Amino acid sequence: MYYSANMSQLTQRQIQILKCIVEEFIESAEAVGSENLERKHTLGCSSATIRSEMGALTTQGFLKKSHSSAGRMPTSMGLKYYVRNLMTPKSMSISEEIGAKEKMWDYRNEFETLLKEATRELARFTRTMAIATTEQGNIYYHGASNLLEQPEFYDIDVTKAVLSLLDNQQYWFDLIQRTLNVANEIHGDEEFVHLLIGEDLGMQHLEPCGFVYQRYEAGPHRGIVGVVGPARRSYTTVVPIVDYYADLISTISH
Repeated sequence: MYYSANMSQLTQRQIQILKCIVEEFIESAEAVGSENLERKHTLGCSSATIRSEMGALTTQGFLKKSHSSAGRMPTSMGLKYYVRNLMTPKSMSISEEIGAKEKMWDYRNEFETLLKEATRELARFTRTMAIATTEQGNIYYHGASNLLEQPEFYDIDVTKAVLSLLDNQQYWFDLIQRTLNVANEIHGDEEFVHLLIGEDLGMQHLEPCGFVYQRYEAGPHRGIVGVVGPARRSYTTVVPIVDYYADLISTISH
């Protein structure tokens, strides 16, 4: 599910600073400054050194400057690096997994209903908008109203851009094809959860958004299931949940 990029390009200090900045940004939705990092984290260096390292991380593409402050925010590249190399996933509890399976079990022979139930439960669980698609171009979604609880979606242009995708079958069909084309991108025997963040989504106004998704393959049915929300989110919990639901669709459907 997870794979490691080449970490040799960053020093251990830079890795530690990047990890702290991403986690602060996820929690606060605000740019992070060097003074804040020095005050809240034991980094073993001065604020001036932290600023220098933040500059280096910015040059390398892991951070970007805030428009409204002197702080830095992680880029799409920085967030992906964090998810694939630095975060510690928080798996669902056994009771949560059993509860999810019980809610979907009755629909195992009704694939369309199964996908609808999966998106409903995934949206409820993650408090974001869940989407499932099929190779035939069908789209199932639930939880669009959850987006309005996040500050990134107070911007009407961002919200309109995301909601417009729900009626754009070609967008999702192209996404499915892209997913199938990278099926060989695996680590060991497990395929990693895919991340599309900001500019990866290929549409104007979607910079603050992210899409975490996984492929499923249930007999003759193939497609993707995932969640759309802010790029700033708790990936430690969202990534394992998306992976579990994709596996659940693949294993219980006939």
